Formats: sequence, structure tokens, C-alpha cells
Amino acid sequence: MKSIGKENALKMLRQMLVCRRFEEACLKGYQQKHITGFCHTYIGQEAVAVGTLNHLNEEDSFVTSYRCHAQGLVIGMSAREIMAEMYGKVTGCVRGKGGSMHVFSKEYNYLGGH
Repeated sequence: MKSIGKENALKMLRQMLVCRRFEEACLKGYQQKHITGFCHTYIGQEAVAVGTLNHLNEEDSFVTSYRCHAQGLVIGMSAREIMAEMYGKVTGCVRGKGGSMHVFSKEYNYLGGH
């Protein structure tokens, strides 16, 4: 814990909580049939994304599985942009075409979920 530092530990905790709340909102939207298609949540795995992605450098690129919402949040994509994608809106990160399984960001070198 000393090697991480208090500030980084608190930042990572906040990231995990944001991911959890986002995934809970996705699940609710899916259950209400506002989110169509597949919706694979990352609930219970938040620490994996946070712990891994906090050790990448700016020039690093990465790809993930189809549970890819949390990774987008951790690297700095906006919750609004990712949620718009979930709802199939043109304001989503891939213009509403990828849905739950294909979050992507060229800006953050995030090659998406596959």
C-alpha cells in the first residue's frame, strides 16, 4: 500500500465506484429494455480494470474482451459518451453502432472490446 500512496489509492477507489455505479445503471437500462442486444456488465471485476489501466503509459494501446465499459471509464472516456453508445445513440463513442460490446477510443489508444 505504501508504494501506491494514499492519493493514488483513493483515486483508484473512486474509479472502481464509478465503474460499479455505471454498470448498475447499464443493468437497469437493460432490464427495462432501453438497452437492446447484449449487455455484459463488469460488476465484480472493477479492480482488474483499475489496477491494470493505472499502470499504462500514454503511448500504450490496449484491447479487451466484450466486457469493456469499465475500461473506457478508467482511461478517461466520459460516462455520457459510453452510455450513449449503450443506448445506440449517435453521440456514442462509435456513433451507436457498437453497443455494449464494442466501446472504442482512438484518443486514448483503446482498441475496444472484442
